[in-house]
Amino acid sequence: MKDRGLFFQRLTTAVRVCAAVGTCLFHAGVQAQPTTVYSTGFEATDGFDDGFSLVGKGGWIGIGADGKGQSNGSGMVTDFFGGQGQQAYVGFDPLTGTNDSLNVWRPLNLDPVASGAPVVSFSVSMAVFDSTNGAYDSFRWSVYNTEGGGERLFTIDFDNSTLDVNYLLDDGVFVSTGFTFENDGIYDLAVLMDFAGNNWSATLNGAQIVNSKPITTTGAALTLGDIDAVWVYGPYTNAPGNNFMVFDDYKVTAEAAPPAPFSLQTLGYLSNGSFLLHLTGEQGRDYAMEVSTNLTSWTSIKTNNATDGSFDFVDSSASGLARRFYRARLVP
Repeated sequence: MKDRGLFFQRLTTAVRVCAAVGTCLFHAGVQAQPTTVYSTGFEATDGFDDGFSLVGKGGWIGIGADGKGQSNGSGMVTDFFGGQGQQAYVGFDPLTGTNDSLNVWRPLNLDPVASGAPVVSFSVSMAVFDSTNGAYDSFRWSVYNTEGGGERLFTIDFDNSTLDVNYLLDDGVFVSTGFTFENDGIYDLAVLMDFAGNNWSATLNGAQIVNSKPITTTGAALTLGDIDAVWVYGPYTNAPGNNFMVFDDYKVTAEAAPPAPFSLQTLGYLSNGSFLLHLTGEQGRDYAMEVSTNLTSWTSIKTNNATDGSFDFVDSSASGLARRFYRARLVP
């Protein structure tokens, strides 16, 4: 594996690659599990009754571009993610007055370094549903350092006009991740932030889309006020699309140190041609298994939870292949 720097090695996955023969080992250490800062599935039991307006429910707040609180442009829906109850959304319903953007958030007000838990993970399931009126907008996840009007630290942007996924640091420059998304597709976004090291990375459906970027480039306070769902008109017109972003399983956790290393061991072929591997990691962590034929292009084929600290993985698609490479990656 190419050296991507100590921070990336420790913070994301500390990946090692295993061929179809041989063994790759890490010594996994004992580590305390992360503390949940905030988590919701947007169900009625958490204070989210079905209907319009996410703002004002479950402690969520909203604000438009003119500084006025918003109740439109967000709300609750049911079973957009099949069998998962209620979800929240931003978009669809035009904002009032001169507003052309909407932020909604649940205050977090966390000082990760001072609290002794500088490593913060954010995860959410999301989908962007397309416009039918010919106008297309952007949907974003933005991290702020002070709740309700603090400095924006960084943003992950889903541009529904191009279907590109971009990121924006606090230097104001949009950068393409090189990844795209599809309308109506459900994506799991995970962001891992090290406030002590001023560094963050992100994955989308297990694929690395942002690797080891600074949380702030301007010396802004390294605190966590809120992580916002954002709707922005355009970028090519001020007329809003009736597109919208649905999201669910919003979760923020904090812990003292990056996840501990783990080991992936290849155990060989089974009688039916399948290939058997064994992962040893941290209890309760999720790990993605990835495969490649050339060590360049990798495909995620399974994500398992190490409920008891380890699990076996059987690759039934390995039969008949001349060569196959494997690696495991921690899913934040």
